Amino acid sequence: MLTRDQATTMLELQASMNAKVDPDWVAARYPYLRAVAIEGAEAIEHHGWKWWKKQDKDLPQLQMELIDIWHFILSEVLLRNENEPEEPLKALLDALQAAEHSDRIEVDGQQFELAELDLLRKLELLIALSVLRRIDMALFAAIMADCDMDWTELYRQYVGKNVLNMFRQDRGYKQGTYLKEWHGREDNEHLVEVIHRLDADAPDFKDRIYSALSEAYPD
Repeated sequence: MLTRDQATTMLELQASMNAKVDPDWVAARYPYLRAVAIEGAEAIEHHGWKWWKKQDKDLPQLQMELIDIWHFILSEVLLRNENEPEEPLKALLDALQAAEHSDRIEVDGQQFELAELDLLRKLELLIALSVLRRIDMALFAAIMADCDMDWTELYRQYVGKNVLNMFRQDRGYKQGTYLKEWHGREDNEHLVEVIHRLDADAPDFKDRIYSALSEAYPD
């Protein structure tokens, strides 16, 4: 499960990113779970579902979709617990704790055993619950496991993507002066190397990522 420091970092990063997109994002109350439903459908496409043609599961793209889905889940958690500063963190940690002891989901009176479902069925359930404005951390964790991810890897990739986005903005991404490729490699490749080199349990993980990117970037 995520540590308290990791959960805190993710919520802070998500709130900052939402504010960068729209300073009034809390008042706007965007339909973040609708976005989860759409991303879930995109994940199904990356998995492959068409019985009339050959399709191969694209695991890296599936993992990227899960990172995007997590952005929207965090945003919904922040919105639902906006009244007190500590409420989003408590809600997230409580939900993750409860997920460790949950192995089934009930939808419209029907019980679904997570262990009996394949990845496609789990993604379908994720979409259904999102449409019903429900978040189920046990289901999300089961989907992660099917995509060869644990919470530490989710944390690494989520924080890395957020920090890279901030780094790009600070280096002139919007103005068109940012260099997407350094020393013969794209910035995403540098990021992957950095996040797996650093200790994800360190409280200043996000700051270390930013520093490492700064050192590598050709100013």
